[in-house]
Amino acid sequence: MYQRIAHIALLVNDYDDAIEFYTKKLDFELLEDTRIDEMKRWVLLAPPGAKECCLLLAKAANTKQKECIGNQTGGRVGFFLFTDDIWRDYNKW
Repeated sequence: MYQRIAHIALLVNDYDDAIEFYTKKLDFELLEDTRIDEMKRWVLLAPPGAKECCLLLAKAANTKQKECIGNQTGGRVGFFLFTDDIWRDYNKW
């Protein structure tokens, strides 16, 4: 049996602002941006070369969700990004 984590949902205030941050600041690739309805989009981003897992941006839909933006893991570190050259990436960011 083959199983994997495909997407990790990440609450954001605004799709376009989040896309700009991940693509311009972190060099992530925009894999998909599909409008579902007037309010929702299916937005997938991943680091260059990522094969297994990507971020699914989810626009906060209510006050409770908005309060969780930036604290989705209860104050714990929840996301780890592997890099083959930390100083290159640190200096770029």
